[in-house]
Amino acid sequence: MAKISTNPTSSFVFLFNIIILFSLTLVTVKSDSFSGHLSPKKLGLKREKLSHLHFYFHDIVGGKNPTAVPVVRPAITKKSFSSFGLVTMMDDPLTVKPEIGSKLVGRAQGIYASASQSELSFLMALNFVFTEGKYNGSTLSILGRNNVFSGIREMPIVGGSGLFRFARGYAQANTHEIDFKTGDAIVEYNVYVFHY
Repeated sequence: MAKISTNPTSSFVFLFNIIILFSLTLVTVKSDSFSGHLSPKKLGLKREKLSHLHFYFHDIVGGKNPTAVPVVRPAITKKSFSSFGLVTMMDDPLTVKPEIGSKLVGRAQGIYASASQSELSFLMALNFVFTEGKYNGSTLSILGRNNVFSGIREMPIVGGSGLFRFARGYAQANTHEIDFKTGDAIVEYNVYVFHY
């Protein structure tokens, strides 16, 4: 039968070694984990709010200074009413009013691609990059379907940065004006977004 020591010093050393070993085990387990739970307060997040943004998107594909340029144009595009397969890179101005010379509030930067064989419908993957007021330097990200000839199109807000961290919501696009000769378009946007 094993003898149990009654020496207080050896009992203390034994207990101390158990505590150290247990602590090291916890540290090891914690450092090997790739996820965990956080309190929103630790990230400085306060109460969630709903904001409404309104602006005009200027997609300029013609002229000397286009803001949207095709980067992929397969042969099938020429035969297709919907320009199926066409991929366009954009850096479009966002303004307060429909006139291109009105106050600039940001840029729409990203890609749109004709993703339908039967109708003019784009896959939109873009960021609204704001340059004005309290949202200067913040972005909202959209990933969705834009059926160009529908009245009001709705696309999801899938995230954001800066003041729009943890953003979620939707954007409504409504064509204000389109020039069928050049392809230039002015699109009115109403964006509804929850953020902190």
